[in-house]
Amino acid sequence: MTSVAATGEVPGGGAAGLGRAALRRLRPSRWVINLVLVVVGAFWLLPTVSLLIISLRPEGLFTTSGWWQVFTIPSQLTLHNYKVLFSNGLAPGQVLDSLVTSLLITVPATILVTTVASLAAYSLVFGRWRGRTTIFLVVVGLMVVPVQVGLIPVTRLYRDMGSWIGWNPFGTIPGVIIFHVAFGLPFGIFLMRNFFMGIPLDLLEAGRIEGANEWTLFLRVVLPLGLPAIASLAIFQFIWVWNDLLVALVFLGGNSHQPLTIFMFDQIRTFSASYWEISTGGIVSIVVPLIVFFAFQRYFVRGVLAGAVK
Repeated sequence: MTSVAATGEVPGGGAAGLGRAALRRLRPSRWVINLVLVVVGAFWLLPTVSLLIISLRPEGLFTTSGWWQVFTIPSQLTLHNYKVLFSNGLAPGQVLDSLVTSLLITVPATILVTTVASLAAYSLVFGRWRGRTTIFLVVVGLMVVPVQVGLIPVTRLYRDMGSWIGWNPFGTIPGVIIFHVAFGLPFGIFLMRNFFMGIPLDLLEAGRIEGANEWTLFLRVVLPLGLPAIASLAIFQFIWVWNDLLVALVFLGGNSHQPLTIFMFDQIRTFSASYWEISTGGIVSIVVPLIVFFAFQRYFVRGVLAGAVK
């Protein structure tokens, strides 16, 4: 048999082999790819870094020099802006009051969505009743309904509730929480149901043989196994509600206690006079979601991938 070296042929056959060899030669090296990723990451982080530096510089330097000069004069950095911003405490309309209001909306909405979605997904996967597939298809269909479509109907429903039961949720924090829970449940049920589909039925059957009821199976078997998906859903829901502006403007626009997004929106309307409040408040609004994300990050990737591919 004639050797490859003697014939000059490329393994893999003729032109196809030559094409693959050319592609391998044109493939960029690993350090080039890493360099491109570093550059892209630096450009992506540049607005956040500039916002952080502006919030740490004195107010008088904003109109006289650029934020990048802090790298040559690091003594410009100060916490004065944060001290002034938080000096009014919990007074209505101030940043600390807005921060507390955002937490009062976001935390209950996140807990309710994760709890109800987990229970509904358990029933859809392990329940023994007819129509489960139909209900799940309806839930998936509700995922495509935009939030803007529901603002006017829900507002009218809230006003009607005032005449029916004597309590109008419009303009109240519970009203905003109910809205976020209603629109967060379809995605939550979808994510949790897809994750629970990967749990072996044998585990639950073994528990039923031992005499465990459905609540015990949910709390002792399914819930610990579904922790990655629950953490992923909690992160998604927390960030969505925390960054919401539209729903807060509609339902809490006239309330004295407003979330942080409305506080920032009010400052932007008077940008020329309150740029330092925008930068400082912006950093405050970024820190809380970052804390939540890093607290659950080890479960995040596992939960998203498992809920997406099953």
